[in-house]
Amino acid sequence: MEVKVLNKTGADTGRTVKLSSDVFGIEPNDHAIWLDVKQFQANQRQGTHKTKDRTEISRSTRKVFRQKGTGGARHGSLKSGIYVGGARIHGPKPRDYSFKLNKKLKRLARLSALSYKAKENNILVVEDFEMSSPKTSEFVGLLKALNVNGRTLFVTPETNKNIYLSGRNIEGNTVMKASDINTFEVLKAGKLIVTEKAVSIIEESNKK
Repeated sequence: MEVKVLNKTGADTGRTVKLSSDVFGIEPNDHAIWLDVKQFQANQRQGTHKTKDRTEISRSTRKVFRQKGTGGARHGSLKSGIYVGGARIHGPKPRDYSFKLNKKLKRLARLSALSYKAKENNILVVEDFEMSSPKTSEFVGLLKALNVNGRTLFVTPETNKNIYLSGRNIEGNTVMKASDINTFEVLKAGKLIVTEKAVSIIEESNKK
């Protein structure tokens, strides 16, 4: 699959980039995508949720009322979970939600997400450029020139501080280096904007 290379003004440079069918043209595996996204979101969870059980509640320990003769159920403590202000029964405890997936499955999921973007013609390739200083307005102008709206993932060949700082304040826009892209971010973006060098890095890092 060949994609036109655009410049910062959105004009066609006359060059094209051939996207590898081994990376951008595989048959997507939806189950692999689901597993990878599930793992990504699970790994983001802090797992610090906590409620108090009966041993942690500070209330009177006297018997609520006499054992027999009331016609009601017996109760021995106001700490019981059936009372307002009592403990939480089987409440959440701090835990680690993260889990592991093997590298081959994660690679398959990533390639599936990239292939979906290519199939839907949602990949734009721009020529490599530099920014002399962080300037959000300049980055906004780039997105407008490319006629891009909504969520975008801008992929650079390596960490570029000026481009990152220029794009991070734009709602719905994410800037990442090519070696860091993941299934979740690729799928979340409506458009994938990749620089020329970043294309070759994505293909190289996702080889078998």
